[in-house]
Amino acid sequence: MGLRGFSEHEVLELVLTLAIPRKDVKVPAKELLARFGSLKAVLDAPAQELQQVHGLGSVAPIVVRIIRDVSTLYLQERVKARPQLLDLDDLARFWRSRIGGLSDEVFEVAYLDTSYRLMRDGVETLSKGTIDRAVVYPRTVMEAALRRKAAAVVLAHNHPDGDVTPSSEDKDLTRALVLAAATLQVKIHDHIVVSADKVLSFRQEGLL
Repeated sequence: MGLRGFSEHEVLELVLTLAIPRKDVKVPAKELLARFGSLKAVLDAPAQELQQVHGLGSVAPIVVRIIRDVSTLYLQERVKARPQLLDLDDLARFWRSRIGGLSDEVFEVAYLDTSYRLMRDGVETLSKGTIDRAVVYPRTVMEAALRRKAAAVVLAHNHPDGDVTPSSEDKDLTRALVLAAATLQVKIHDHIVVSADKVLSFRQEGLL
């Protein structure tokens, strides 16, 4: 059964029915949407906040989190299974699901072979930082690419504040990485910046 055409309220009712069988879940579903604003916000909400909604109990918040985590894992595995990792929509979904909702900035790299296929275990977190900064060194990225014998890489990091506009540091780092990669015959295919609900592609914006 597909969910196309279902409202957010109806989808949330289906989720709650799995966790609270044989009970009317319309009221808690409406209260969840009123409290958090959207289905996505409900799925991302901490379990302790969900438990404050009357009628949910202790099991439903765990089920909601499991469903969110399984859907995230599905998106990641679906992208990894594609023959090539070049489509911006795929890249956006992949990294929004991995790091878009994190509270600290994270810098990741995807390593591609000569056919632009994602290499085995080809996504690596190279830096975890604070809410507004993750320190990345071009040498570290290039050493990892050479170690894996990658032909190309896709860079990605998140902006926890929700604004995916590249900072001057983001642009400087990308330029440095492009120069370093060129000397080693490794291609920087794109640099993706994500938040919980936005994405920016350096290539699409003409910054690469």
